[in-house]
Amino acid sequence: MRILLVEDTVDVGEAIVARFERIGHTVDWEKDGGVADEVLEVQSYDLLILDVNLPALDGFSILKRLRQRKSKTPVLILTARSQIDDRVDALDLGADDYLVKPFDYRELEARARALLRRSAGESTNQLVCGQVTIDRGSRAVAVNGIPIDLTRRELTLLEILTARPGRIFGKDELVDQLFGFDDEPSANAVEQYVARLRKKLAGSGAEIRTLRGLGYQIVCQ
Repeated sequence: MRILLVEDTVDVGEAIVARFERIGHTVDWEKDGGVADEVLEVQSYDLLILDVNLPALDGFSILKRLRQRKSKTPVLILTARSQIDDRVDALDLGADDYLVKPFDYRELEARARALLRRSAGESTNQLVCGQVTIDRGSRAVAVNGIPIDLTRRELTLLEILTARPGRIFGKDELVDQLFGFDDEPSANAVEQYVARLRKKLAGSGAEIRTLRGLGYQIVCQ
């Protein structure tokens, strides 16, 4: 999944990016509120993790402008402000969750998983397609109960497809979710990841189909 982190504290930002990328997410990181607001006008995300005290434009203003544009992107406010009034203001502006610094990174990951599940209409961390099981909590994949090794992007691609079986994902849409602004994917990067996944999922009942001119879909048998 693609996440935008807006955080101007460098050590906190570096730690969050490292943790979320390690478990397979693509993370864009902005330190300036004004730049983040401009990015959100042109780029969609699966989750926004938003600090409040930021240069140029504060987090509450970014959130307000985001909701005025009718965006449904889940927003997790991450801030040192611990007053009840701040929490109420954030939730009333359209935030989906609120976490006060200092925080435990495991709690941040768990809250992010919960928001991603909720936005996808899912109630658990487990995705099942055919004989393939994905545990989003442990970031583990098994076929017939036997763990298989996937790279970070292979797992993310499988997660995107499996979360909406039968839905057709265009190549550009998948590139958008798999790679951030700092990545430079090759022209056939998606094809390569799909090919590798097909080999690793052979006989699993999870079939990734190519629909010429349209994109890819996974069919669960």
